Amino acid sequence: MNRIETEVSGGCQCGALRYRATAVLDNSHLCHCRMCQKATGNIFSALVAAPDEALTWTRGKPSVWKSSEKVERGFCANCGTPLFFHHVENGRTNLMLGTLDNPNAFPPHANICTENMVTWFETITDIENTGATENNGPAWAAAIKQSNNQHPDHDTDGWKVKGREG
Repeated sequence: MNRIETEVSGGCQCGALRYRATAVLDNSHLCHCRMCQKATGNIFSALVAAPDEALTWTRGKPSVWKSSEKVERGFCANCGTPLFFHHVENGRTNLMLGTLDNPNAFPPHANICTENMVTWFETITDIENTGATENNGPAWAAAIKQSNNQHPDHDTDGWKVKGREG
């Protein structure tokens, strides 16, 4: 696995947590393990690793839940965004691709833990593509855009984090 000296940044949906990495590994992958499925509420986790010494939290600190003896999973306690998978012994943190400011930069190279892959996974590229959000409900899309609390995909100064309700 090669180390790539590059700068990446990302964070949670509400903006309470932001990170920066000065290097990543060329291990971008989709993990289909049952723990990743449950941790993300999805059928897989899309991940790329940053060496621990290259990763810094530039805003806030993530909450951590130890999902096994060897694994910690980080998330935002405010908005619930899953942020990373950290194996406590291997010196790297696998960042969720969707939390990167530019997730397009890391196309997955492999599927792993495929014994848990949902049976219909390989058919998802064949399903209908209904287009942009605006094409699927212009009034709904406009309402979301007007009330959007999501942090933009770049670092910000003075971002006001909205808290949890209830």
